[in-house]
Amino acid sequence: MKFNCTVDINRNIKDVSEAFQDSDTMKICQDGFIEIIHLSGEKGKKGATSKIIYEKLELIETIIENNLPALFFAEYDHKHTNNTMKVSFKEISPTKTEYYTEIEYLEFKGVIVKIIAKIAPSFFKKQVMKWMKRFKTHLEK
Repeated sequence: MKFNCTVDINRNIKDVSEAFQDSDTMKICQDGFIEIIHLSGEKGKKGATSKIIYEKLELIETIIENNLPALFFAEYDHKHTNNTMKVSFKEISPTKTEYYTEIEYLEFKGVIVKIIAKIAPSFFKKQVMKWMKRFKTHLEK
């Protein structure tokens, strides 16, 4: 399953890109986010791995490419899913930035998550859009 989401943010591209990489911003914009624990590689660089901890789940992030604001590409492993995320920021004007993300679920593991993906695939996109809109709202304050 693959989908993309876009929001325009009334901030400059530098501020948006820096906020995207800030774990304090994640705490504000993503439900249940607790922390990121760096595991290996050079932090924030290609090949680096981190454990991302939420109240109800943990993911292992592996950075495939980090060339922000042009592209951030990573893979996320969870006991129930495996997916990739591509993020890019595009300057619309000196004070407006397009935030684009593309999510591709490569694998669903377990009966329940397979059923959700089959009968309610919009559930996954709605969650991503919710977090992107919170990010936008936070940055535009």
